[in-house]
Amino acid sequence: MWTRRELFKTAAGFAAASVVLKGKSADVTGLNLQEAAAMVRRKAVSPVELTQACLARIERLNPALNAFITVTGEQALREARDAEAEIQKGKWRGPLHGVPVALKDLFDTAGVRTTAGSGVFKDRVPEQDAEVVRRLRAAGAVLLGKLNMHEFAYGGTSVATYFGAVHNPWKLDRIAGGSSGGSAAAVAAGLCYGALGSDTGGSVRQPAAYCGIAGLKPTYGRVSTRGAVPLSWSLDHVGPMCRTVGDVALLLQGIAGYDPQETTSVDAPVPDYTQALRTKISSLRLGVPRRVFFEQIDPEIAAAVNQAIEALRKLTAGVRDVELPPYRTLPVVAAEAWAYHAAYVAKTPELYQPSVLLRVESGKNITAEAYIAGRRELDRLRRAVREVFTAVDLLITPTTPISPATIAESTEADVPPPGGVTFSLRNTQPFDIFGLPAISVPCGFTSSGLPIGLQISGPHWGEPAVLALAHAYEQATEWHTRRPAAS
Repeated sequence: MWTRRELFKTAAGFAAASVVLKGKSADVTGLNLQEAAAMVRRKAVSPVELTQACLARIERLNPALNAFITVTGEQALREARDAEAEIQKGKWRGPLHGVPVALKDLFDTAGVRTTAGSGVFKDRVPEQDAEVVRRLRAAGAVLLGKLNMHEFAYGGTSVATYFGAVHNPWKLDRIAGGSSGGSAAAVAAGLCYGALGSDTGGSVRQPAAYCGIAGLKPTYGRVSTRGAVPLSWSLDHVGPMCRTVGDVALLLQGIAGYDPQETTSVDAPVPDYTQALRTKISSLRLGVPRRVFFEQIDPEIAAAVNQAIEALRKLTAGVRDVELPPYRTLPVVAAEAWAYHAAYVAKTPELYQPSVLLRVESGKNITAEAYIAGRRELDRLRRAVREVFTAVDLLITPTTPISPATIAESTEADVPPPGGVTFSLRNTQPFDIFGLPAISVPCGFTSSGLPIGLQISGPHWGEPAVLALAHAYEQATEWHTRRPAAS
């Protein structure tokens, strides 16, 4: 943990939240990751200055947002000083070098507690870093700390957490989404330049939509999950959450790739995701699966997404309606969650949030036959969905069917119907089942000022095209440039 005195003891002469750029005082926390990285590389700003600015902002805004569980201020400043020294000597490691980012609190960090948002793990201190954390450190990123989340990633509100609800920076009485709610709120409010989240039913994309940022769930097996507290080994994904699509590409580049020690990791070539942003999109064929995804949807969300589709129609080879293979919620997540939690529930059930305990215990009566059938169906669906991409290149849907509820409403309403999924995750869950890459980007705002998300998905290993279209849409609109009042 850090104190205010320690926060300001480095790089005297600079205000913690600002530097002088071209003779003018500018808030460096207003930069996106790409901009901050470029300035660090040309030595226009130092990693220490960026880190001080973020820590000052966390101190000011986190009491209201509750996005961070643990702030590793002293460690972050040491990492920033080390990065600055390396860069001054010409040893620049790449675009993440010296840039402050943060981690959802289910990624193991050596010597720093990893709680998964739960009282069960409130004192848990891992001995090793998760693989994605190791890769971020190797890239020279500065790690600011651990972000609040829905307990054990088993929910879509980030209200059911031992550390108190995460608040949406656009409207503090609203949820930030889940389970990566702290990650989304921190990025949207400028507390960090990017964050990592996990996604099993939509936990990167739904909070990204609710907080007005970009969030990508990569192809299943693209990013290692080793060292992340699991929800479901068969559906867990790790993904970047940032202010822009370009930032997402940079962060994805730093964490993607084969991990021979992770059984779900796939040995597939990693393309240059930043280069992919410059890919021409005029030949892309877009598909819109309207059945289910547009049903029971908030009219304002439907209007914004339909407007976005029309904008994309003009940029691409066209849009047509498509059908996805029929799918259903499978017993796989519940069975695997119970397999992980059974021993903890037997020992300390009272330490779980009540709604999360209900979810966890829903898996204890799933039979081996039902689980095996579910796993076989999951594999079949991941093969069957390939057929869709013979007619189109990418899919377009709303990220969520509804806007973020109030925290008060979510306290008692987070448990889904038996065998079902929380309604706010209805549009995101299928892409975890199919294992497809999918991103959410801002595409508008409701009349009450809450962000609306557009979801773009592609075939397995189709991240380059997904990022290219998302970036093109972002550049053709201005939604991503808006900042919440709480920031």
